[in-house]
Amino acid sequence: MIPVYRWYSTVDRNFITLADNEFQEGQLLNWKYSDKTLIFYAFRTPAEDRVAVYSWFNPTTKDVVSVAEDEFSDDQMLKMGYKNKKLQFYAPIRRGENRVAVYRWYIPKTKDWATFPEEGDTDKLGKKGFRHKTFQYYGVKRAVDESLYYHPL
Repeated sequence: MIPVYRWYSTVDRNFITLADNEFQEGQLLNWKYSDKTLIFYAFRTPAEDRVAVYSWFNPTTKDVVSVAEDEFSDDQMLKMGYKNKKLQFYAPIRRGENRVAVYRWYIPKTKDWATFPEEGDTDKLGKKGFRHKTFQYYGVKRAVDESLYYHPL
């Protein structure tokens, strides 16, 4: 299992979703990212009922988006100005115990896509200017409980 975090850039005013150790924490802080938030756990390896999740970078908008392999083709991402496709993790695609639905939201003001699990009051995101809520995959709520619900890790 690998923890997945959401960070916020105070410089570019956008969010980034990162699996643990994609970048060193000190480097992210140096780049003016803050508000590190654990959003869910994912898997390091592929398996049945898991989807690969990739990060893409848009040099024009400075946006980094996490996209499941079946959401957009590489050609579509390139046409939207994204580059540097990089594998981040594997996420469950089936609802179940110890799972949380994960959505991508779009923020028109900053041209940013942000990842949020469906926990708490996500309706407040719409009031803050977030739009186009799109289901992506499921995250694992608690890594320590995963083997209780499913096969050993």
